[in-house]
Amino acid sequence: MFRWVLRALTGLVLIAVLVTAGTGFRVWYVARDDDRTRADAIVVLGAAQYNGTPSSVFRARLGHAKDLYDEGAAPLLVTTGGSRSGDAYTEADAGARWLREQGVPHSATLAVAEGVDTYGSLEAAADEMQDRGLESVVVVSDPWHSLRARTMARDLGLDAWTSPTHSGPVVQTRRTQLRYIVRETGALLYYRISAEPADRLGGTGLG
Repeated sequence: MFRWVLRALTGLVLIAVLVTAGTGFRVWYVARDDDRTRADAIVVLGAAQYNGTPSSVFRARLGHAKDLYDEGAAPLLVTTGGSRSGDAYTEADAGARWLREQGVPHSATLAVAEGVDTYGSLEAAADEMQDRGLESVVVVSDPWHSLRARTMARDLGLDAWTSPTHSGPVVQTRRTQLRYIVRETGALLYYRISAEPADRLGGTGLG
C-alpha cells in the first residue's frame, strides 16, 4: 500500500511539473509571436497612468499599437482599463488621449473605460466590440502577458491573436523577463484551474 501511494504521489508531482514547464514554455513561445494579420480592431491592454499621462509600460504598448495601426493592421484602436481609487482619469481615456496626440484620428479610437484587471478589461472590450459587429482583434500587451490575454480574449468569444511590444521596462533585462515569465505561468495556471483571473488575488503587475 505504501509503495502504491508513493508511486501515485510521484506521478502527480511529475504531472504537475510537466504541466507547469509546458505552460511556461508556451508563455515564452507566444511572447515571441508577432502576428500582424489584419483584424477588426487592435485592443491595447491598459497599465498605470498618472493624472492622464501613461506610464512607461503603457506608452510602450500604445506606441506599438499605433505602429500596427499605421501599417494597416486594423482600422480601430481600442484602449482598455478603468480607474483606481483617487484617479482622475481612466487607463482607457489616458491611452486614447495619448494616441490622439500622436496623430491618430478621434474616429479611429475607442476608449472602453471599465475593468481593473486583464479579464475585466477584455470582457468590457469584447462586449463593446460584439455590439458593433466586430469579431477579430490583435491584442497588444507585454510579451509575457500575451498568452494569458489571448486565452481570455478567446474565452470571451473574440477571434484573437497577439502582437506584443518588445520595448519598455518589462523587457529590459533577462532577470526581469524570467520573473514575469514565472509570474505569468502561475497566473495562467490559476486561471485555467479556477476560471478566475489571478489579478484579483493581488495582481500580476501586468494589467
